[in-house]
Amino acid sequence: MCQLHAPFRADHVGSFLRPQALVEAREAFAQGKLSKAELTAVEDQAIRELVAKQKEVGLKNLTDGEFRRAYWHLDFFWGLNGVEHSQAQTGYVFNATVTKADSALLSGKVSGENHPFVEHYKFLYQLAGEGYVARQTIPAPAQLYFELVRDAEHIANLATFYPNKEELFADLAKAYRQVIDDLYQAGCRNLQLDDCTWGALVDDELLARIAPEGLTAHEFREGLKEEFLTVNNLLLQQEFPADLIINTHICRGNFRSDWAAKGGYNSVADTLFAREAVDGYYLEFDSERAGDFAPLAQVPAGKKVVLGLLTSKDGKLEDATKIKERIYQASQYVPLENLYLSCQCGFASTEEGNVLTEEQQWDKIRLIQQIVAEVWQDA
Repeated sequence: MCQLHAPFRADHVGSFLRPQALVEAREAFAQGKLSKAELTAVEDQAIRELVAKQKEVGLKNLTDGEFRRAYWHLDFFWGLNGVEHSQAQTGYVFNATVTKADSALLSGKVSGENHPFVEHYKFLYQLAGEGYVARQTIPAPAQLYFELVRDAEHIANLATFYPNKEELFADLAKAYRQVIDDLYQAGCRNLQLDDCTWGALVDDELLARIAPEGLTAHEFREGLKEEFLTVNNLLLQQEFPADLIINTHICRGNFRSDWAAKGGYNSVADTLFAREAVDGYYLEFDSERAGDFAPLAQVPAGKKVVLGLLTSKDGKLEDATKIKERIYQASQYVPLENLYLSCQCGFASTEEGNVLTEEQQWDKIRLIQQIVAEVWQDA
């Protein structure tokens, strides 16, 4: 497995729609009608079937679909020492919906020993087998920082344990490194840092709503860009094993087929693309909200870009010809040999999932395979 590398020409972001049996089991567990062991048995079986399906449709980069999580990010935060499950005053506001109010507050200093995701990964790794990559997806350090400063209550809680950002950022880097080292020992060679912070920063209207009094959206963005870059790079610029690939995924929100932000990458490209120390980028490009490809000119030579040209938000299949045209347009900025194809995000960033069927989900993957076969002869 160490000889394989990711991304692959035909790829995906990571999460998949939860099968009904899993949905019902999680509901029964929440109601106290199912034990933890019984829930785990249902999760295990659902993941076995998911891995088999990913192989059937030709994917090489396998995930557990995030089937053991309610959220793409919060479950990871809750697994860190010093972080507890909490309720915010309100959920995050999307275009037409509001998320549940689940959140994370600190209960002490943050550390990464004995994270439950490591045991989850071991199960996926043994299912993947020869000729496949078992990928682990986790939220980026910047995403946890963003959660810890989301409102006045969170900021006050944070100040109780961390009087300055430098100490917090150092502990986040150390905690994440602990988890990554444990994942590496379990066999992980492909890690994906999911990061919606950059997707929020591109939206002037969103920033104007949340900017502190006296700061313009532009001023607020410039400060946050440096903070997000600093906290991520404190982790990423450490010396990792040469065979560990660390990519990042950027999107503008993905909750029950709704979106949270809009705007092209041009306002963050000088930081995100030019300076973040990842191996590659999974990028949202499925709608006009994501802007054009011009910001990709700031991606350093040799770095890989996965074009999220198909949408995971609905089941309608894209026009293959138009997708191919857009791939060639993007190749004006990043060489074709460094481009890859996927949907813009996962199919179920939260346990609710997007509004499409499981078969439509797999049809999207099949279409990606078809387009890749026609564009890249080496795929």
